[in-house]
Amino acid sequence: MSDDLNTLYGGIVNRRVTTRDLQAAKDRGEKWAMLTSYDMLTAQLFDEVGIPVLLVGDSAGNNVLGYDTTVPVTMEDLLPLVRGVVRGTKRPLVVADLPFGSYQESPTQALQNSVRFLQAGAHAVKLEGGRRVLPQVQLLVESGVPVMGHLGLTPQSVNTLGYRVQGRGEAGDQLIDDALALQAAGAFAIVLEVVPADLGERVSKELDIPTIGIGAGPGCDAQVLVWTDMAGLTPKGLKLAKRYADLRAVLGDAARAYADEVRDGQFPGPEHSFT
Repeated sequence: MSDDLNTLYGGIVNRRVTTRDLQAAKDRGEKWAMLTSYDMLTAQLFDEVGIPVLLVGDSAGNNVLGYDTTVPVTMEDLLPLVRGVVRGTKRPLVVADLPFGSYQESPTQALQNSVRFLQAGAHAVKLEGGRRVLPQVQLLVESGVPVMGHLGLTPQSVNTLGYRVQGRGEAGDQLIDDALALQAAGAFAIVLEVVPADLGERVSKELDIPTIGIGAGPGCDAQVLVWTDMAGLTPKGLKLAKRYADLRAVLGDAARAYADEVRDGQFPGPEHSFT
């Protein structure tokens, strides 16, 4: 049985992707895709088409729960979503976002909430920040919790940073230092969000571990998108995302057709009725 990640894309190996697979892909120069998922059905579909990593993101706040930002999202919001995604999949590595307020207080708090995620079935956790969260990362890794970092535009800090490009000028050197520190603390990968493309490439070359870009250019080792952006379900597109379908239009057409048939008495017809 091969451990190569590219066999997992083809559905040949029926096992979970591991952090070792992702590192092996980086070592080979093989790129891979990550998507968010918040429920069993999308997770099942993404598994079937070979997406190797799924993120149960706090972006559920914007895309499922109706919040304007990720800040209000809680552990109680995300735990049922993690369980659904894990139950719907057999192969992807499932990463759970530690939401705002669930890890900043202390390393112990971070460990307690990470344990809750792993007991719900997640295989790794993600947290935002650089050197300020090194004690959390170190304790988690020492305790056997795989950790994905997140640098650049960190949505949980929107009230401080706003939604703008991060890492320009001297801030780019600081971001690289943060990335190297996270790697030294044991992180297995780092998300780079909304940073200049040349910085994304620099960080990816500096690090031994994989980088995952979202608005960070093509030089990263992997890419991640929020699935509702990728599929065109969200009302408007974002510069950092490509819409690969217009699912909003497809669902709208289906709902209108259904409502029309109910109004006109066409549904349910004989084929959908019982005797």
